[in-house]
Amino acid sequence: MKVLVSDIFPAEGLALLEETAGLDLDYRPGISYETLLQAVETADALIVRGGTRITAEVFEAAPQLKVVGRAGIGIENIDLEAANRKGVVVMNTPFGSATTAAEHSIAMLLALSRQIPQASASTKGGKWENQRFLGVEIHGKTLGVVGAGKIGGLVVERALGLKMRVLVHDPYLAEEAIQKKGAEAVDFETLLQDSDFISLHVPLTSETAELFDAEVLARIKPGCRLINCATGGLIDEPALADAITRGRVAGAALDAFVDEPPAADNPLLALEQVICTPHLRAATVDAQINVTVQVARQIVDFLQKGIISNALNMPPMSADRLSEIRPYLELAERLGRFQAQRRIQGIQRVTVDYCGAVSNHPCAPLTSSLLKGLLEPFVGSMVNHINAPHLARERGIEVVERIFGTAREFTNLIRLTVAGSNGEGSVGGSVFGDCDPRIVRVDDHHVEAVPEGHILVLHNEDLPGVLGFIGLVLGEAGVNIAMMGLSRRKIQGRAISLITVDSKVPEATLQRLRANDHILSAVQVCL
Repeated sequence: MKVLVSDIFPAEGLALLEETAGLDLDYRPGISYETLLQAVETADALIVRGGTRITAEVFEAAPQLKVVGRAGIGIENIDLEAANRKGVVVMNTPFGSATTAAEHSIAMLLALSRQIPQASASTKGGKWENQRFLGVEIHGKTLGVVGAGKIGGLVVERALGLKMRVLVHDPYLAEEAIQKKGAEAVDFETLLQDSDFISLHVPLTSETAELFDAEVLARIKPGCRLINCATGGLIDEPALADAITRGRVAGAALDAFVDEPPAADNPLLALEQVICTPHLRAATVDAQINVTVQVARQIVDFLQKGIISNALNMPPMSADRLSEIRPYLELAERLGRFQAQRRIQGIQRVTVDYCGAVSNHPCAPLTSSLLKGLLEPFVGSMVNHINAPHLARERGIEVVERIFGTAREFTNLIRLTVAGSNGEGSVGGSVFGDCDPRIVRVDDHHVEAVPEGHILVLHNEDLPGVLGFIGLVLGEAGVNIAMMGLSRRKIQGRAISLITVDSKVPEATLQRLRANDHILSAVQVCL
């Protein structure tokens, strides 16, 4: 079987592939896109890093392709939907570079606190400015960590070893789990007001995009220093440059930008208080060897033994069983994503009920898919069908499975209940026919919605004119309603509406809806 490697790989990873009987290694680092389309025609496996774009066109050109391995965490260069359509397994190596990434964050923190890059450049330039570069101690200072997953958790451990006070804001991590790490669980506002340094460790999602915008930077503790070794897009870069120029923020250490490399006129590049590195978080010899050897082993195991490890688009099981269970897997993941966006904070317990026909299938892969959907909006591409239960346990989340032989109104039903520090909520889904998934319950209400696209979830008082107001506000914002479902328990009680729309609802429109006295909550869910 042919294994095509299209990016630069260390010798250790290549050796494992070369020495495996039955595999034909085709090593073409830096291959052009046009040549790639020809080379994949006979490939059974494709291994890449971040330098190769695997588009739908590539999948269409590869009739024999069974698996794609990504050495590293990010999969931004892989069209996962196209892989699903072609039935190609996509794997990554979520933890191979975690230690390296955490160490880079700490290195940036130290370099920022002592202005090491600036002092080095000055000294190499023939100057001796030992009074100019006055730094600050980190001993006794407060580090705010936004997102304490695998990498963020390692940063917490190392910061505590440096005798820093550590605050953590992570809505997906139970307070007890944060306390076990030796840190303090706080809300976002407290982290902003009390932190001398803030380090970001979250993926780029609709919730975290420009998390640190002008408004947030205006509320930050004066003199705070910001560190981002996670991903570009978490910070409004012009707003950060302005905050540093005005002295609100003392400095920043950035390893990731919105555009990479950043444009020459990016205002952050002109500021001496900002230190930058070219996306080096995983750039150590150790990490490069770790992730490449790991992905090579995963590919060998898959091709020779059928073992699926760290798959991003399917759980470990036989192809026949996967075909039977796939509609339920997709429904479970979307139910998890639905609940993740309902703003339940500090998740403590997840209860999953399998009712009716779905209970005839193994529950473990279904629960893994559900947990993947629940965790992915905040944890990012590190979570997959294999490690989702582990990551849930790591966050102190109790997972309970319950099986019922019947589903009353439906032939099958998956019901997910999530309990957190600010309450609980549930959502239920059913597969109609062979592969038509629907959301059929939200909390105590019977509803019906297709779990895809943009869905507006509204809790409102059941009074005349409320639905008219909703339609008016959406219409004035240019948002077209595709499907609408309303459910109530009693006349003039409380009702819930699931409104599927053709485009994302602007935040200003959501605020206008929430300002209405008869609308109790308005949450946008993107599936």
